[in-house]
Amino acid sequence: MSLDSILLIGAVVLLLAIGSSRIGSRLGLPALLLFLGIGMAFALFGFGLRDPDLAHALGFAALVIILYEGGITTRWKDIRGSLLLAALLATVGVLVSIALIGVFGYVALGMPLALALLFGAITAPTDSAAVFSVLRKVPLPARVRATLEAESGLNDAPVVLLVSAATSLAAGTSHVSGLPVTLLLIAGEFLGGILLGVVFGWAGARALRGVALPSSGLYPLAALGWSVFAYGIGTAIHLSGFAAVYTCAVVLGNAKLPHRMATRSFAEGLGWVAQIGLFVMLGLLANPFAITLGEIGIGLAAGLFLTFVARPLSVMACAVWFKIPWREQVFLSWAGLRGAVPIILATVPMAAGLAGSLHLFNIVIVFVIAFTLLQAPTLPWAARVLGLADAGPTDVEVEVAPLDRIQADMMQVTVPVGSHLVGLEILELRLPRTAVVSLIIRDDEYIVPSPSTRIIAGDALLIVTSKQVRPATEERLRVLGYGGRLARWSQKVDIPEDPPPRLPRLIRRADA
Repeated sequence: MSLDSILLIGAVVLLLAIGSSRIGSRLGLPALLLFLGIGMAFALFGFGLRDPDLAHALGFAALVIILYEGGITTRWKDIRGSLLLAALLATVGVLVSIALIGVFGYVALGMPLALALLFGAITAPTDSAAVFSVLRKVPLPARVRATLEAESGLNDAPVVLLVSAATSLAAGTSHVSGLPVTLLLIAGEFLGGILLGVVFGWAGARALRGVALPSSGLYPLAALGWSVFAYGIGTAIHLSGFAAVYTCAVVLGNAKLPHRMATRSFAEGLGWVAQIGLFVMLGLLANPFAITLGEIGIGLAAGLFLTFVARPLSVMACAVWFKIPWREQVFLSWAGLRGAVPIILATVPMAAGLAGSLHLFNIVIVFVIAFTLLQAPTLPWAARVLGLADAGPTDVEVEVAPLDRIQADMMQVTVPVGSHLVGLEILELRLPRTAVVSLIIRDDEYIVPSPSTRIIAGDALLIVTSKQVRPATEERLRVLGYGGRLARWSQKVDIPEDPPPRLPRLIRRADA
C-alpha cells in the first residue's frame, strides 16, 4: 500500500472517529467504544492487523500519551485529599480484584488456575482513557472524581508488571513460590517510577519557567517531550515508566508554566488522537467472526461478576479505612470503567506466544464491550440516584504568557456560568494597580473595557499584570469568583471540599 493510500485511509478513519464521538455523547456511550467498532468494521474489509507484537508496541506508546494527557490536566488541589484512597485502589484494590476474578475463572469458568489469574490481572485496571473521557462529563463531587481519575492514572503501572509476571507463570517459566519476591520487585519499581516522575517534573518545571522559547507552540512540545523522556529513563533503569510519565505530567501540569492553557489544550488534542488511534488499532486486531459463543458467554459472565462482586469488594477493602459515605462507595464501585488497557494487556501473552492467548484476547474484547455498555450510559443516572450530582465546575481558567521585555505576564481569564464574577463591573474587581483588564473577548466581539463594563458568563478577560503582583491578582480573582462583589482583599475564603449543589465554587487553580 502506498503512502498516499495510507494517508487517505487514515484521514477517513480520523474523520469517522471524530463524527462518532458526537454520536457517542448523544447516546451516553464513550466514543472510544465506537472507535473500536470502526476498527472492527475496517478489519472486516480486509484491513485487519495480525501482528500482536506491533499492536503491543503501538498500544503501549498510545497509553504513554494518554497518561501524559491525564496527568497534565489533573489538578493537584483536587486529588490531594483523595490520593491515599486512589493509591490503595490502584494497588490493594487491584490485588483483591485479581484474586476474586482468578477464583471465579478457575471455579466457575473452568480455566486453569494460572490462566485464570492472568485473566484477573488483565481485567483488573480501570482505564484512564475511558475515565478521563466519560467522567469529566458527569457532574460529581470533587473527591469522587479525583479518586477515580487518580486511580486510573496510577493503576496501569503496577498492573503492567503483574500481567508480565502472570504471563510467565502461565507459560511455566516462573513458579508460585517466587510470587512474594515478584510482588516486592513490582512495588519497588512502582514507587521508584513515582519518585523519578516527581524529580523529572520538578526539574522540567524549573527549566521551562527559566527559558524564553522563540515560539509559544514549543512549550507544549517541550512538556510532552520531557514527560516521555521520563518514561524512557524509567524503563531503561527498570522502574515503572508509566508511573514516571503520569507523575511527571501531574507535577508539570500544576507548576506555573508559561502558556499553561495552550499546553493543556495541546495535550487534550493529542490525547484524543492517541485514544482514537489506540481503539481503532485494537479493533483492527480483533476479528469479530472468530469470537465463539463460548467466549461471548465467558466474557459476559466475567463482566457481571466484576460489576456486582469483584469491584464492590475491592472498593470496600480499600475504603473501609476511610470515612467514605456509602453512597460514594457505591458510585466508586459502579464507575470502575474498563476500556483499552485490558485489551492492550491481552496482547502481552499473545506477543509472548502463550498457548490459548488468542482465546483469552477474544474473551477480553467481549468483556470490555459488555462492561462498558452496562456502566458508562448509566453513570449520570447513578450519580443522581445516589444524590451525588453536583452543579458542575465553575472554574475560572487563567493562562499566563511571558512578556519578557516589560517583565509582565498576560493572563487569559475564562468566566464560566455560575461564577460570582458574572455581573461585576471592571471597576469592582479592584485589581492591583499594575494589573489591567486590557481586552474582553465576548463571542466573536473584541471589547476594550471601560470601568463600568459589566462581565457576563463566557467572557474571556485578557489581563496584563506585572510579575510582582500576578500572585495577588490570581488570588483576588479566586476570592471574587467565590465571594462576589462584597469580597474584601483581606478576606480569607475557606473553600469546602464538596460545596453544596448549585453553589458556585471558587476556582481551585486559577491557572489550570
